[in-house]
Amino acid sequence: CAYLTGEQMLERAGLRAGERVLVTGASGGVGSGIVQLARARGAIPYAVVGKGKEQAVLGIGAEAVITRGVADLPQAVAEVTGGQPIDVVADLVGGAIFNDLLRILRPEGRYTTAGAIAGPVVQLDLRTMYLKQLQLHGSSQGTRADFRRIVRYIEEGKIRPLVGGVYKLSDFHHAQADFVAKDFVGKLVVVPDA
Repeated sequence: CAYLTGEQMLERAGLRAGERVLVTGASGGVGSGIVQLARARGAIPYAVVGKGKEQAVLGIGAEAVITRGVADLPQAVAEVTGGQPIDVVADLVGGAIFNDLLRILRPEGRYTTAGAIAGPVVQLDLRTMYLKQLQLHGSSQGTRADFRRIVRYIEEGKIRPLVGGVYKLSDFHHAQADFVAKDFVGKLVVVPDA
């Protein structure tokens, strides 16, 4: 499901080989999937992650990472890209960084979202959108074609699920506590008791 959501986000945004994509929430299930899916498409993923998760996300293919909460996100992105423009933003966070994400995009860039963990209500300066001729895409589910591509990527070894922890059903409360603490990278898995 996480990879299907991520693939649909990239498909709707039209991400192509050689393009740069900035992924927020890149240490979560969907975000880590997007990093790998972008690489599978031949794109260059940059990631925004929580402190302590940088190495894990570099390990799955991020070109560079930015630790969440930097004072000047556009400047931090410019530093890691060598001043090269961002073609696509794949945002799973929303909230206060929304306008910075639009400013980071190149003219005619594309913004795609399927999450708003930092807040679903944002302010938009319409001038940024129309003067830069940006495209905004929402995504909530994938298609059969997306699913077929994901299966192909798995068969080719281009993507792999990132499991942050496995819990027995009887230990579900521990899984929930770890989920709330956000002290993992990837997805948490709950399995039936033996």
